[in-house]
Amino acid sequence: MSTPSFLEDHISQIPAIQLLINMGYHYVSPEQALEWRGDKKSHVLFENVLKTQLKKINSIQRKGKTYEFSDANINTAILSLKDLPINEGFLNANAAFYDLITLGKAMEQSIDGDKKSHTLQFIDWQNPENNVFHVTEEYSVLRTGRTDTYRPDVVLLINGIPTVIIECKSPSLGGTKSPTELAIEQHIRNFSKKGIRSLYIYSNLLLSIATNDGSYATTGTSKEFWAKWKEQFASKDAESNYWKELKALKNEPLNATVKDDLFSERTFGFNYVRRYFDGLEQEERPLTKQDELLYSLCRPERIIDIIRNFTLYDEGIKKVARYQQYFAVKDTLKRVTHFDNTGKRQGGVIWHTQGSGKSLTMVMLAQMIA
Repeated sequence: MSTPSFLEDHISQIPAIQLLINMGYHYVSPEQALEWRGDKKSHVLFENVLKTQLKKINSIQRKGKTYEFSDANINTAILSLKDLPINEGFLNANAAFYDLITLGKAMEQSIDGDKKSHTLQFIDWQNPENNVFHVTEEYSVLRTGRTDTYRPDVVLLINGIPTVIIECKSPSLGGTKSPTELAIEQHIRNFSKKGIRSLYIYSNLLLSIATNDGSYATTGTSKEFWAKWKEQFASKDAESNYWKELKALKNEPLNATVKDDLFSERTFGFNYVRRYFDGLEQEERPLTKQDELLYSLCRPERIIDIIRNFTLYDEGIKKVARYQQYFAVKDTLKRVTHFDNTGKRQGGVIWHTQGSGKSLTMVMLAQMIA
């Protein structure tokens, strides 16, 4: 069966969402997402999800007993997420948000007449499975000082907080610029002063994908610093397992209810498009570069790790690790925490070229060792 069209929706966006669903993200239709935003395009948080999750992943331990945070403290925590210091600058506000979700927020609460400060977390970093991951699309957000909107293709949320923004393009787009380059420019337009900073203020990872190509960056990254990702493997078994799992996820059929949600709001050639994607489930689908990028960066345990341990701010610029830095830190950490038969730890050398980011690699490594 031929591809229904070379629209980005059919050739890039739907396959991306299907894979993300199979990776553990719960699909939320644009209509449902807007309802969860209080039917206001100026709002970007799923506050109902956030409130439920804050209650779920947080508790206070006192004298062998477990207590919940009060509703007042939960509401105050949510307000702190909504009241970021945007007047101090876009990236400063994003940095304040980053500190909030990685360090938590100290909240005072009285238990049996004894008032003490306790830290409330917005994301369970130690146990990724305790968080809830959502994927939605066509996420219309009101532009700054305007009455019209910009609409990112795909948004990933952790505990109701939008943390990953994805722009999809059709690989058939011609011209002097590649499809992923066009997607990168769309991100840059979106986080500009007249864009939708109210969404990007919460972002941690940005992706630009076009079926057979893909790049990633973080909040505020200029065009020349977007990067490719190349997965590295510690052994042939690890490599084999990676491809085996990715192939299985790519070819896992969606259940009927999820399909209904995914296709219900698509009016362009709805019946044919639905039949086309149903037909694909009857054969083995080949892997694409966008599949590799999504799986390498966005599977729940990996995205949690990248956000917490491989993101930093350097002289007012937000940076995320390149794949070489990520795997160098991982391998080094294994080396320095392993003891041999004599009780000693082995040393080693990380080989760098000039300008490869060795200083940032050392900062990330030092943070993880600490």
